[in-house]
Amino acid sequence: MDNEQPKESEPQRKSNFPWVTLILALALVAITAFAYHAYIQTGQDIKVIAEKFKTGTITHTFVESIPNISPTDGDILELTTSRSDECFKRSDSKSIFWGAVYLGTTVSEIRVPVTFRYHIRLSDTWRLASKDQVCFVLAPPIHPSLPPAIHTDLMEKSTEGGWLRFNKGDNLSTLERSITPELEQRAGDAKHLKLFREACRQPVAKFVKKWLLKEDQWRSDRFSSIVVVFPDETTIDSDQELEQYRYEPRVKFN
Repeated sequence: MDNEQPKESEPQRKSNFPWVTLILALALVAITAFAYHAYIQTGQDIKVIAEKFKTGTITHTFVESIPNISPTDGDILELTTSRSDECFKRSDSKSIFWGAVYLGTTVSEIRVPVTFRYHIRLSDTWRLASKDQVCFVLAPPIHPSLPPAIHTDLMEKSTEGGWLRFNKGDNLSTLERSITPELEQRAGDAKHLKLFREACRQPVAKFVKKWLLKEDQWRSDRFSSIVVVFPDETTIDSDQELEQYRYEPRVKFN
């Protein structure tokens, strides 16, 4: 009986199906779909951002962001300080016998350096508008920070009584007590507010610029300048009216 040699097993046939090509094709489809979705999403995001920063909606966007860009935890944005020498005088004349006998006049004078401070309240009404890469800002009204700081260490006093008057000390004391209320009135009058208004624009513009930087909107292709106006300068009743306001920009893109 012949010894039969065991047959060698035939090598397994390789599959001819292009698996690698299929995997690459599926990967390409997935990448394309992801890129398309990202493109659509990016386009939607850009549209949403653009809506947030156009006239009619930018005011709401800004007001909602104030707590995040406020320099302190308070409601005050200090704008400017200024020191000046202030002078106060008080005269007191007296006559007797129905004015027939003149007893003289007591004159007192006080000179003292005073520091005035001005601020706005962040919770007050804001209006913002945008046009041609300009951010227009109608800021809240300017308020004096009261009381003004009196530098009493540098105060100069003088008082002289009339020839039959003996009240120069009382007259001087009365004048000194009147200084603080008088300074508060001066700080808030139209003359002083107009004097300090220009100095107040720059801090407001920088405050708004800080917000635009945070929102990635302060750039050459978006907002590149800021105009600031205050309520006592003009009457503006809507964001659209503010958009038409003409004023030299306070801050420009560098």
